[in-house]
Amino acid sequence: MIVVKYGGHALPAAGVPDEMLKVIASYHKSGREVVLIHGGGPQVDAELAIHGITSQMISGYRATTPEIMEIVHSVLAGQVCRTLVNQLIGFGANAVGLSASDGGTVRAKIMRPVVDGEAIDIGLVGDISATNPTLLKELLGKSFLPVISPVCVSDSGQALNLNGDLAAGAIAGALQAQEVIFMTDVAGIYKNFPDENSIISHCSADELRDLQSTFTAGMIPKVKAALYALDHGATAVRVIDGRNPTNLIAALDGIGGTVVTQ
Repeated sequence: MIVVKYGGHALPAAGVPDEMLKVIASYHKSGREVVLIHGGGPQVDAELAIHGITSQMISGYRATTPEIMEIVHSVLAGQVCRTLVNQLIGFGANAVGLSASDGGTVRAKIMRPVVDGEAIDIGLVGDISATNPTLLKELLGKSFLPVISPVCVSDSGQALNLNGDLAAGAIAGALQAQEVIFMTDVAGIYKNFPDENSIISHCSADELRDLQSTFTAGMIPKVKAALYALDHGATAVRVIDGRNPTNLIAALDGIGGTVVTQ
């Protein structure tokens, strides 16, 4: 069973047939199990700009006011998720769209990232508190392809903006996935970003943990998600450049990018 995280920076323009989704649909139709979790940061940025709303990224997470949360919810659980599901159906896949919170799949708590030794309030941003793979296992067992938006709720029912990488890591761990593939806009994990010659082809979870403090911006939640997945039951993590479908084809065959294992 494979979990694929489709990063917002890799998503196609609206209305453009997506070759990545064609690859995922083909993989699904071959009888293999796959779960797709999507991001959508650039799409949220575009909608915020239309409304004249500014937002701030802190330690790789979007500070989320109630006003921003409404747009995050609308864009991710609505526009982006439905676009992906529609295209997958068009490619012949039995896709179904969900939010991370549906069926208790992921429950979240308010995140307080630590910056310079101090816990920072960044609003309605979620961190993983619990997972339950029952609904996804039911869907996979009936040959559905779940497509999951990273919108979550707390135990009290508060909607939270859950980073897509964290959602993918939590779900991959809960499902004890053979591999979780993070599709992004770089070739893999770099020891000295952005030096392409420093790309890591393989490392252990402990080696990645040792490097964790050196990462910045969007790599912070991605590394946290990778380690969470491995610590909670996933066999391997693979980070690839998700802008080229040949990279995804190779990754589904166990080739390319950076692989992290226990």
